[in-house]
Amino acid sequence: MPINNSHVDLEEIEKFTIAHYENNAESFRVGTKDHDVSQNIAAFLGALPKEKKLDILDFGCGPGRDVNVFKEMGHRPTGLDGSKEFCKMTQQLSNCPILHQRFLHLELEDNSFDGIFANASLFHVPSLELPRVLRELHCALRKEGILFSSNPRGNIEGWQGQRYGHYMEFEVSEIYLKQSGFKIIDHYYRPSGKPREHQPWLAIVSQRQELK
Repeated sequence: MPINNSHVDLEEIEKFTIAHYENNAESFRVGTKDHDVSQNIAAFLGALPKEKKLDILDFGCGPGRDVNVFKEMGHRPTGLDGSKEFCKMTQQLSNCPILHQRFLHLELEDNSFDGIFANASLFHVPSLELPRVLRELHCALRKEGILFSSNPRGNIEGWQGQRYGHYMEFEVSEIYLKQSGFKIIDHYYRPSGKPREHQPWLAIVSQRQELK
């Protein structure tokens, strides 16, 4: 189903996508709790200052797996998710600050985070809204802050079951990021060590640049 430009459709997209996660929160937690995203965490932290406690926003934190990892590593993570159930799960697991905010209705303070970790989340933002959301994340980062994103790749936008997804290849992702004030410093495909056709995930490490 292609997106059209009405406000109602954007609200519907967000409402139904969040409802899918609300209704499947526990099965999603069980199904993802042992996923190995250490490569992504290493790529993200590797682009940030060492020997420093970092203020990290886990954008689309889900049930809190990665928030808890960042906390155990000695950082100061904040979770953000549109699902109340996921926010509750993350709070119980990590006891970290959790923001219950929808991606299309963010309320983030400027210059609040050293890094933003968006693992399997930004692809839910429709193309119509992606430039605005990326600019809001740009504002929430401190000078030379890092945005990490990992998304299923492809060349399609629309409904996949009860979830809406915008799937991009690297070249299109790069255009959106550059236009929103980010410089790509690294990218790779996952799972590592497999032929490209068996690597459905695209990971990108970007750095906040000053907008002219």
